[in-house]
Amino acid sequence: MGALVSTSATLWVLVAIALAFDFLNGLHDAANSIATIVSTRVLKPRYAVIWASFFNFVAFLVFGLHVAKTVGAGIIDVSVVTDRVIFAALTGAIVWNVVTWLAGIPSSSSHALVGGLIGAGLAKAGLKVIVWAGVTKTASAIVGSPALGFVLALGLVLIVSWIFVKVRPSAVDRVFRSLQFVSASLYSLGHGGNDAQKTMGIIAVLLYAHAGRQGEFNVPLWVILACQTAMALGTLFGGWRIVHTMGSKITRLSPMQGFCAETGGAITLFLATYFGVPVSTTHTITGAIVGVGAARRTSAVRWGVARSIVIAWIVTMPMAGLAAAAAYALSGGFLQ
Repeated sequence: MGALVSTSATLWVLVAIALAFDFLNGLHDAANSIATIVSTRVLKPRYAVIWASFFNFVAFLVFGLHVAKTVGAGIIDVSVVTDRVIFAALTGAIVWNVVTWLAGIPSSSSHALVGGLIGAGLAKAGLKVIVWAGVTKTASAIVGSPALGFVLALGLVLIVSWIFVKVRPSAVDRVFRSLQFVSASLYSLGHGGNDAQKTMGIIAVLLYAHAGRQGEFNVPLWVILACQTAMALGTLFGGWRIVHTMGSKITRLSPMQGFCAETGGAITLFLATYFGVPVSTTHTITGAIVGVGAARRTSAVRWGVARSIVIAWIVTMPMAGLAAAAAYALSGGFLQ
């Protein structure tokens, strides 16, 4: 049929789709930022999403763009990036995000996007286009980020419990209800810093391809601001199905435990963003919540719920990849 849409029009349509994905990412992953502070009743949901949205947006002032460069140029070879590849990758990620959001499953938007890129790249040119160093780094974080979140949160609970062992429970509760504002802010900052950069990488590599792949790969300021805004707006609209799963179905949390989970998760995200690893904020906070629950007693964790979440993690990349490959095959009539 040939190309039915002009190159410039296609570019801006794809930018809009990428920003829609970023919005859905904020919507889908809102629970990551606010589940603990809502479940401990420190903030009501409507105030919590406003709080999280603000810190999601200002994250670009704190972090570099290491994650954006990993996603943009470190998953598939930039030489094969075309409008059709980006369209297919975004479609695969969005389809999987919507399916899991409707089901209330806290899957990873990050890994859905990476899976979409891999699926679209494979559909176009096979295994030779995969940048294995970046894929391996991202895949290892499926295990590494929740494990680190678990260990840090568990350690923080033990340290805090020892420090406050002689303090009345009501006094401890008051202290950590205040401190949760700090920990929730840090986690939201980490979420905005790591997750919004993934869409920045997608838009930046698309612009780079349209510019003839000349010069150095970089992320324009308008792309940074647009992605942070879309992420913040998505968070503002919230994801209440997933908040319920993350905040209450895995384990019940006190303000002290919520503080430890958020702080452990925030440290993990800060480290990952610094090293340019596109981790899943969903995986990270889930590991941290399981860690604080296990610190109380192993039976405090609803392992059946945790197991179903882990299964969703495992299937996210291949399912998003398959959806992207299908989108690539179906889009041949109107994209090149």
